[in-house]
Amino acid sequence: MILIPGYDVEQIISTLQLSNLEKDIVQLKNNSHLIYRYDSLASLAFELTMRTAIVEAAYALDKSDVSFAVFRQSRCNTQLWTRTENGGFRLNHGIPPADGINDIFENGKLYAFECATAMVIILYRATLNVIQKDSFNKYFEDLYLRDWKYDSDLRLLITNHNNEAYPGDIVYFKNPEHALETPEWQGENAVLLANDLYFGHGLGIRTSEQIIAALNRRRIPWSNKSAYLSNEVLHPDFDDVRKMSTRGNHKVEGNIVINSGIAAKIGSQKYYSKMKA
Repeated sequence: MILIPGYDVEQIISTLQLSNLEKDIVQLKNNSHLIYRYDSLASLAFELTMRTAIVEAAYALDKSDVSFAVFRQSRCNTQLWTRTENGGFRLNHGIPPADGINDIFENGKLYAFECATAMVIILYRATLNVIQKDSFNKYFEDLYLRDWKYDSDLRLLITNHNNEAYPGDIVYFKNPEHALETPEWQGENAVLLANDLYFGHGLGIRTSEQIIAALNRRRIPWSNKSAYLSNEVLHPDFDDVRKMSTRGNHKVEGNIVINSGIAAKIGSQKYYSKMKA
């Protein structure tokens, strides 16, 4: 259920000029047994804008001609990025962060990376498109792309119920008996685009059944343990992103919001989280 002082869901939809995707998100969250509290209509509107931007960034990356590659085979546009020994990308000195992120989408054939890095790139692109170039360049200096490493101003939250995933969330399909010679297929990070439609870098746009089938083809011989959609659901701290254009130029100490001692993991990165009740 969505709770905003002074508004019911019909008033929310009629007051905000929502896309079909945004209307679906509002209806889905309002039909949930969990309570989603917002301090204002503007707070919900920003979340919807950000979720839309994440979905659009995922579609854009799918169309960008970037390639999938393990860390030892990763590559980047060396005019903007320096490839590090461990397969990551460090933004070259003097290059605006916005230019570095946009180049991945504009010159995709020059880039290759694995699925966790792809998710962070999608989140950066969405943030850039929402808060605009000047604010992005201020908050995301010295970018480094590798796996789930990201700038401390990109604060992420995680919940532990995949039935509470909404478009713009990142989920994880786990492959518990993946082939040992292909550790990159131990799972697939994916952006939820719509009802049972996901983008996973290396697999493309697929349904959950198709992603699980693709992972199952990469298991150890005679495995009988299927890949599955895990419970973890990750998204940016929408309120924190919303404040970037107005708050002072400070750095957040730490990028993980700790609400409880419940540990979770997306790919190779650990998080701590607490579900709303």
